[in-house]
Amino acid sequence: MTTSITDTGAGPGTQVPGPATRAGLLAALATVRDPELDEPITNLGFVTSVHRSAAGDVQVRLRLPTYFCAPNFAFLMVADAYDAVAELPGVRNAEVVLDEHFASDQINGGVAAQAGFARSFDGEAVGELHELRADFLRKAVMAGTDLVTRPLLAAGLDPSELPRLTLGDLPPSRELDRLRTRRADLGLPTGDDALVLIDPKTGGPVEGKAAELHLRKARLTRISIESNGSICRGMLQHRYDNTRGQGQDPGQEDQ
Repeated sequence: MTTSITDTGAGPGTQVPGPATRAGLLAALATVRDPELDEPITNLGFVTSVHRSAAGDVQVRLRLPTYFCAPNFAFLMVADAYDAVAELPGVRNAEVVLDEHFASDQINGGVAAQAGFARSFDGEAVGELHELRADFLRKAVMAGTDLVTRPLLAAGLDPSELPRLTLGDLPPSRELDRLRTRRADLGLPTGDDALVLIDPKTGGPVEGKAAELHLRKARLTRISIESNGSICRGMLQHRYDNTRGQGQDPGQEDQ
């Protein structure tokens, strides 16, 4: 399957208004994450094509590693992609299509109708996906905690000092920025005075003997997410014959 991004219907001197350009559309899609893997769908190679017209009509096509990927995860990605693209200035109509998935019709139709997950899977779903999204964000916070604390421990920091550290005590890094963002998504403290070790569900401090268990859990969560990401990349490459997705930089499929 070929992946592409094209402009259609644009005559001489016609321009797609505002951020509804190739770069703008891909940047919007890069804000959409696989909820389980906590990675942008562009990095993962899930964006097959983006087509836009001079009038501002946009169609995005997505793919997933297997025909049977969990429909709730798939629905979140399609719905989030729709919202990200539809909100761009210059986009008149947006359509996001998930191809080659056993629940494509229900997902695509439900997102197009803005019906929500429960109505899209009437009789099968027990509710919306807000708590599922929150659960994965909590896992992302745990994994992020491991990413920002491991270098400190490797440099010789005594583990007993970690419960007293704040985000402001940590050196600037992409991992720290990402952790702050995931915390903000959950309504957790993100300021420089916020403790590094917190319970991602309550926001409360993690102290004493609980800190060791917390760090162990954070490490296992990070390893689990990274392992699942590697498996999904391998399955996608095999399914689509190593065809790179839109917005996927060379080498990302090997991360």
